Amino acid sequence: MSAKGGSYRMRLTYKDKQAGQGKTSETSDEMEVRFPRLEPNHRIEQEVLFESDDLAFAGTMRMIWTFESEGNGVIVTVRAENVPAGIQSEDHKAGIKSTLDNLAAFVEQDG
Repeated sequence: MSAKGGSYRMRLTYKDKQAGQGKTSETSDEMEVRFPRLEPNHRIEQEVLFESDDLAFAGTMRMIWTFESEGNGVIVTVRAENVPAGIQSEDHKAGIKSTLDNLAAFVEQDG
């Protein structure tokens, strides 16, 4: 079964006011996230619209998360397409790794 629809807005606010840290404002990043496709337990597709006056950080990134059972666990794969050019690859990878680490800690806490 496949579904689609739904969205949410997210604002990341930075306490440290380093110059250029925020992309939407000096201290924040804002985005609108839509779900064009959801397959429970298998796939989540997101379209992330970044809000910024700087074209290097604006635009719509597509993220595709897939989940495959393997033994007693699950392999999670994340693919990002159309990442705004201003987002450093190392920073993006670190953010995704942090998210996956948090997900693993969450699902393993009951184990």
